[in-house]
Amino acid sequence: EVVTMPVQQLKEFLDEAGVEYMCLSHPPAYTAQELAHHVKIAGDRVVKTVIIELDGKMAMLVMPATWRIRWDRLSRILDTDFIDLADEQEFKDRFPDCEVGAMPPFGNLFGMTVYCA
Repeated sequence: EVVTMPVQQLKEFLDEAGVEYMCLSHPPAYTAQELAHHVKIAGDRVVKTVIIELDGKMAMLVMPATWRIRWDRLSRILDTDFIDLADEQEFKDRFPDCEVGAMPPFGNLFGMTVYCA
């Protein structure tokens, strides 16, 4: 099964920003670590996206695939008492051309605040 992403929108965004990039094809991957393996790139050089609920609003975390979220540290860094993993059913419609789990790390293109590590 082919995972669809808003490829043209992403290419235009990167081109307008003058960013160098390379498009790679790969078999289906269900984790960022698996993706890294398929494209033969170290896991800490591939990012994963995690959608969180932050003070009642959806936000995106972008971090190396090898990292895990330390909720206590993240809460302190973002200066909030309410932070949780978002429910897939609550955010899947924000990414209409993407399968859940295949969201690009550009939440700003989807009206979402992005935090990068």
